Amino acid sequence: MLNGKIALVTGGARGIGRAIALKLASQGADIAILDAGSLELSEQTAEEIRGLGVRAFAARCDITDYDQVTAAVAQVKEALGGVDILVNNAGITRDKLALRMTPEDFDAVLSVNLKGTFLMIKALYADFMRRRSGRIINIASISGLMGNAGQANYSASKAGVVGLTKTIARELASRNITCNAIAPGFIETPMTASMNQDALEEACKSIPLRRMGKPEDVANLAAFLASDDAGYITGSVINVDGGFFMR
Repeated sequence: MLNGKIALVTGGARGIGRAIALKLASQGADIAILDAGSLELSEQTAEEIRGLGVRAFAARCDITDYDQVTAAVAQVKEALGGVDILVNNAGITRDKLALRMTPEDFDAVLSVNLKGTFLMIKALYADFMRRRSGRIINIASISGLMGNAGQANYSASKAGVVGLTKTIARELASRNITCNAIAPGFIETPMTASMNQDALEEACKSIPLRRMGKPEDVANLAAFLASDDAGYITGSVINVDGGFFMR
């Protein structure tokens, strides 16, 4: 259980982030949601979380802007207290073949998915060190492990998240702080709903479990990694992909 813990989830208004926020709340954690999208949508998720008997806070934040990140983290601390669990879930896609991908497409995805993850960790790094405890959970992707046609920017950003995860795990391990990554495969979210459905159906044929995953499948693992039971796991990248990518 996560009673008394405070978790900050980026991109927590919908999809995988929302499922993680609700799962951690069901385990007793108070939840802060930072999302660059609609504050109304974030507040709806926060209200659902409060219905589980814990506290919730929601704010808009562009995680690519360090001033906004530090200001939002300060708001979270004022509203809920110090952060025990950081879940870096926020991410975007701008899929195109590399030939047609603009430099702006590449920069935008790297900025949110990789730089944003770094800035969130940086904003809480000293707090975690002072407290000598903490859990950092980064949402990567199997695209960052195996590559995916049309996702040069997304795959590169998620591969970077893997490298960042391992580095932060090494830097903070002596302070009893863990940092792990979850690499989802094809999960039923608004992001995958916008993808080519024929391509998705074809991809499902290559999944040993023969189906897409649900956001709750990722959330269940996040809850474990956030718990005391995962205290001896750090620097790991764990796939949630129905067996799609086996190494």
